[in-house]
Amino acid sequence: MKATITVLGSGTSMGVPTIGCDCQVCSSHDARDRRTRPSILIGYDGHFVLIDSTPDFREQALRENIRRIDAVLYTHGHADHILGLDDLRPLTFKRERKLPLYADEQTAKIIERMFAYVFDPESTYSTRPQVTLHRLNGTLELFGARFQPLKVLHGDTEITAFRFGSAAYLTDFSSIPAPSMEVLHGLDILFLDALRRRPHPTHSSLDESLGIVEKLKPRRAFFVHMSHDLAHEETNRRLPSNVRLAHDGLKLEFEI
Repeated sequence: MKATITVLGSGTSMGVPTIGCDCQVCSSHDARDRRTRPSILIGYDGHFVLIDSTPDFREQALRENIRRIDAVLYTHGHADHILGLDDLRPLTFKRERKLPLYADEQTAKIIERMFAYVFDPESTYSTRPQVTLHRLNGTLELFGARFQPLKVLHGDTEITAFRFGSAAYLTDFSSIPAPSMEVLHGLDILFLDALRRRPHPTHSSLDESLGIVEKLKPRRAFFVHMSHDLAHEETNRRLPSNVRLAHDGLKLEFEI
């Protein structure tokens, strides 16, 4: 089945430009150097699945003219990946049923605590998002497509990556356990965290992600969750032909 991926955000937790910074990338006039917080939207057969709802979701949704979301998958409970949950409200009000959200146990607990006014059964907040939160428990079947959760390590913390059809999305990781590596070989599209050039304790660096691409051999690889250390055009010139920095608004086609 044909599907599309839209990169809603390709930046790190502080976004690019970063507040108060006048570096080359933060001052760049290249629109591809403007990076909102990391998220993608997958569209197929008239359905749309969102991975992470960032603090920039409202801006991202307006930019991409998003009118419908059918499910949301969460990678982990850090602020740059969940704080846009409240901005799902206008999309949930148009639905006949509550919007399903999916997260692992740890992430679900963080979301329930952070958004108590949404999930507390005694809440009287009249315009809260109309959502239901489900615990991830193995592969999901969503609207005729399979989404396989994969465990990766974000420092010492286990978080969730996803494979769906011939594509996979791995954000905020520093290492990939062997069982997850085994199901990531030979993809059409592979998204990988590539925070910066220098090593980082909880994120993959540019060179580390290039090493993963060499091992997994996807047809196309795109780097995400990038800080202001990486200028889009300059970095792309130095990458292999099948590897590129993603950018906000990038659209790709693949088989799901």
